[in-house]
Amino acid sequence: MSGAASRDSAVAPEERRFLSTEEAAALERELLEDYRFGRQQLVELYGHASAVAVTKVFPLPALSRKQRMVLVVCGPEQNGAVGLVCARHLRVFEYEPTIFYPTRSLDPLHRDLTTQCEKMDIPFLSYLPTEVQLINNAYGLVVDAVLGPGVEPHEIGGPCTRTLATLKLLSIPLVSLDIPSGKPGWDAETGADSEDGLRPDVLVSLAAPKRCAGRFSGRHHFVAGRFVPDEVRRKFALRLPGYAGTDCVTAL
Repeated sequence: MSGAASRDSAVAPEERRFLSTEEAAALERELLEDYRFGRQQLVELYGHASAVAVTKVFPLPALSRKQRMVLVVCGPEQNGAVGLVCARHLRVFEYEPTIFYPTRSLDPLHRDLTTQCEKMDIPFLSYLPTEVQLINNAYGLVVDAVLGPGVEPHEIGGPCTRTLATLKLLSIPLVSLDIPSGKPGWDAETGADSEDGLRPDVLVSLAAPKRCAGRFSGRHHFVAGRFVPDEVRRKFALRLPGYAGTDCVTAL
């Protein structure tokens, strides 16, 4: 590990930088407008890193066949696109993902990512069983890619709201991408959470942790931001642990 990475790894939790919704949006604008990252490129980076985070917590050799079955639940906004990419990479990593995508976006990026998953024979559920035991018995874990920062369930339709109510009752591990979904869920701006929000076992913060991540009490928290340029990290005062070797995620 480099000297810089070693110094970053020693950062105390209270010194880590958690971004407000406005700061997170500004960071993404900088990546898109100043550094000329494409939105599809960012979604691909996030989705790949999210899948890698899953492999770190649930390594394939240690899993039974049922535990390799992953249900990826996607919403129609950017977090849902990240979930589609995550599912595709999980298939490449030899897991067995299934996607539930109840409110499909008409955005060309979402359509392209959906086609990629379909071409790789990743099954899509037509409905999510309301009987929680059926889901617990069929899958080893669930990836929550329903809501992102600033997105509320009522903005994306009833099916997503009903889905979140079901996910809240699951007993199998839950992995949330960027922020845990809920109603109204976890407020990325204030850090306040709702009793109706999901309580994931694993959180994967995209680019940098949002303020609500400071309240996360699950087992594992990763940041998927290896690609963020050093100048951007300095500008937004991102004091986070370093990335080991060629890892695209780091644990907090």
